[in-house]
Amino acid sequence: MIQTDNRQHGVLRSLDWWTIGIYLALLTFGWFSVCGASYTYGDNDIFSLGSRSGMQIIWIGTSITLGFVILLLDDRFYDTFSYVIYAALVLLLFATIFNPHSIKGSRSWLVLGPLRLQPAEFAKFATALAISKFMSSYGFNIHRMKDFFAAAFIVILPMICIVGQRETGSALVYSAFFLMFYREGMPGSVLFTAVAMVVYFVVGVKYDSVMMWDASTSVGEFVVLLFIQVFSAGMVSTYIHHGRQTAHMLFYTVGITLLCLLFSVYVIPFDITYVQIGISFLLIGFLFYKGLSSRIMNYYFIAIFALGSLAFFYSADYVLNNVMEPHQRVRINVLLGLEEDLAGAGYNVHQSEIAIGSGGLQGKGFLNGTQTKLKFVPEQDTDFIFCTVGEEEGFLGSAGVLLLFLALILRLLFLAERQPFKFGRIYGYSVLSIFLFHVFINVGMVLGLTPVIGIPLPFFSYGGSSLWGFTILLFIFLRIDAGRNLVRT
Repeated sequence: MIQTDNRQHGVLRSLDWWTIGIYLALLTFGWFSVCGASYTYGDNDIFSLGSRSGMQIIWIGTSITLGFVILLLDDRFYDTFSYVIYAALVLLLFATIFNPHSIKGSRSWLVLGPLRLQPAEFAKFATALAISKFMSSYGFNIHRMKDFFAAAFIVILPMICIVGQRETGSALVYSAFFLMFYREGMPGSVLFTAVAMVVYFVVGVKYDSVMMWDASTSVGEFVVLLFIQVFSAGMVSTYIHHGRQTAHMLFYTVGITLLCLLFSVYVIPFDITYVQIGISFLLIGFLFYKGLSSRIMNYYFIAIFALGSLAFFYSADYVLNNVMEPHQRVRINVLLGLEEDLAGAGYNVHQSEIAIGSGGLQGKGFLNGTQTKLKFVPEQDTDFIFCTVGEEEGFLGSAGVLLLFLALILRLLFLAERQPFKFGRIYGYSVLSIFLFHVFINVGMVLGLTPVIGIPLPFFSYGGSSLWGFTILLFIFLRIDAGRNLVRT
């Protein structure tokens, strides 16, 4: 008994109370935001269980209780049962695919009598535990292809199940795990490739119909093909460290392109992209040849990058128009400024921008927002709750909330780096990455900077599944961190 008490006191002393304080502050501000978003003129009791603000108090109370229970468990429990928890959540995700219930158009809910849950919210911490267990196991090497693909499969499997529920936005959250992969040694080229694909897609789609001054060449296609050539040359410089070869690649690819451009402008107009495609394939062939002659594998990887870039770019238009759902296609077109649909796909974002803009510097005050009180913004207490913060608390309140999230993320970074074991560090970076992704995308979509993909703002959006999921995710890490220096008996 004495040993148990000493251990318990050791856990309490080792808890990071700064993180818990930030957590409680976010819960508090989140509740006030739910009040503001769900309040209607004439309501007198914001604490009534019949209102969303009253129910949110229940969710907050149960979340704090759940966090306390997590802290009571031995930190070794999460390591030991990682795979069991992961398997259970994956089965729930798979079962949800066949769930006949649809709530607000979403089929990600599992309805068991009076209980309604979103397994995707809980699968985040389960995936974080499983990937931490696998990557901290003896003999794991992220630079070994077999190990890397096995780790990636652990992340991708729940994504596939969630996509099967037609919840693409929730599935994209799991891509945040690749930030953790990067910390653990994944080549930066993987992240760079992902960023490059986004650039190709945005530039190619947005400027595809814009013609250059010779009226024969698409600006989008020209710029993307030039990017592919320049990026490939840059990767030769970064990963092979051959400056002269990089200079020659840039000289010939960019030089020939510029000569063709001048010829098209002043002599005979023609589509320069045909020449660029030819140059790109010659570049790919050259990279494969250098790989064969020098036996340096990086040449092959760069060649595959260039070839994959071409394949991705020329398939993007087909995917956009034939694979994506109509509402997804419209949202992307609205975001890129190709369409203006203020009454349809762009309505939510437009109204949220009005609400945030109307708040000014100091805001309209608690429960005094007009855009939110008159229900102009759909889902204003869930996915678009940040617009309530902007309208009622203004720029200062919004900045304060963002600074709280920044403090949380920086604190998690500090805690992750001080872990003595790989399991704790990997789990910590997984938690950090998930929070960062949620905050960045949610705030970005409310401001019209990122696509609307329907993910909640941690500790702010109304609902139990989201609040419980984030609480479990965070408090498991706090429990792991608290046990880092405990003496095992």
